[in-house]
Amino acid sequence: MSQTIPYKIYLSEEEMPKQWYNVRADMKNKPAPLLNPKTLKPATAAELEQVFCAELVKQELNTSDPYIDIPQEILDFYKMYRPSPLVRAYCLEKKLGTPAKIYYKFEGQNTSGSHKLNSAIAQAYYAKKQGLKGVTTETGAGQWGTAMAMACAYLDLDCVVYQVRCSYEQKPQRREVIRTYGGKAIPSPSMETEVGRQMNKEFPGCTGSLGCAISEAVETAVKTPGYRYVLGSVLNQVLLHQTIIGLEAKAALDKYGIKPDMIIGCAGGGSNLGGFISPFMGQKLRGEADYQFIAVEPASCPSLTRGVFAYDYCDTGKVCPLQKMYTLGSQFMPSPSHAGGLRYHGMSSILSQFYHDGLMQARAVEQTSVFEAAELFCRTEGTLPAPESSHAIRVAIDEALKCKETGEEKTILFGLTGTGYFDMMSYQKFNDKTMSDYVPTDEDIKKATDLIPRFPGNEF
Repeated sequence: MSQTIPYKIYLSEEEMPKQWYNVRADMKNKPAPLLNPKTLKPATAAELEQVFCAELVKQELNTSDPYIDIPQEILDFYKMYRPSPLVRAYCLEKKLGTPAKIYYKFEGQNTSGSHKLNSAIAQAYYAKKQGLKGVTTETGAGQWGTAMAMACAYLDLDCVVYQVRCSYEQKPQRREVIRTYGGKAIPSPSMETEVGRQMNKEFPGCTGSLGCAISEAVETAVKTPGYRYVLGSVLNQVLLHQTIIGLEAKAALDKYGIKPDMIIGCAGGGSNLGGFISPFMGQKLRGEADYQFIAVEPASCPSLTRGVFAYDYCDTGKVCPLQKMYTLGSQFMPSPSHAGGLRYHGMSSILSQFYHDGLMQARAVEQTSVFEAAELFCRTEGTLPAPESSHAIRVAIDEALKCKETGEEKTILFGLTGTGYFDMMSYQKFNDKTMSDYVPTDEDIKKATDLIPRFPGNEF
């Protein structure tokens, strides 16, 4: 195929970013601080260090340094699977008959099958450096738990993973990868924690949620000497580590003089989307360039498009700090959709601020249409996408078809965050036509948002 732009664009090892980008340094309206749930005052470093690693707390609270050096040990680990390719979707363009140019950044070329390893190795590294014995965490679809188990195995750390029950049951392969890497996988809600026992008592047969799994992991970390909690999304530190995606993508585009008109990513807690768009958003914030950013979330868990912008608990058990974000309420129990990694009640405070300030758009899509897009992408581009990533594919296809109608030659960039090879039960339900589209009613959402804590300054 003779084209000016290669089918796949790779950076050399020398061209790989050596620093993470902290977009908060360029934000005029910075995210509101985390609050101590007991005092309702900004959480201090000392308070956060009871749960998180000390160096990660520094990164979490850093709003001034635009770039943070990546330790050499992490760079060496990255080289095992990075840089990841930026791919021109020539075959998809041809199938759609669109004048649009479509590119995607593919993060599935590692055993975890997703972008999650970018932050997992960073968090494991800082835990090891602090002299800890192990870490606890949660996982929705299983990608984060898999990635964390991999990183901990590499650094000889214990790893305890609370996996959302419906994911634990739907995706036994993920569970077994976690175990193969030495991690302990526990279905959440479990009977091993106070939070888990309470959830099972109040909601018999509960399929779980990320908020509940987070509570269990935090409770275990706080009660176990030599352990700290690590999180796969939502927090500022995680988005910081994931900027390796956007920095690589931007460097690859710049190499060929390509400027995207729109940048699209799936959105659950915000890790991949935040990391993907941050370097481009930084340009927009500094007035150097303009882009259209689109966050795509499941219609079954629509925190941006139907949530409220308020301080809320990050977890169901109400043990974590309060974060100002777009939220459906920490007690919102999402349906057991097949995009398990997007089943979180809230959104990153950084992305929430972008959305609130009109710097980013958001769309909610139903899962059957998402799998239709996944099927088309698989048949044309040859890669089986994860259900989460397929949300971005859905909107990228929709935008490309709009270009077909109008004749506009827009350049579309989206994030392909992972592969779907551990999601074949989901694909089976789609192929068998037994997949359903659940959309919560206004009453369902109101029941949960009514439980968001009310206090002076948290009106919504």
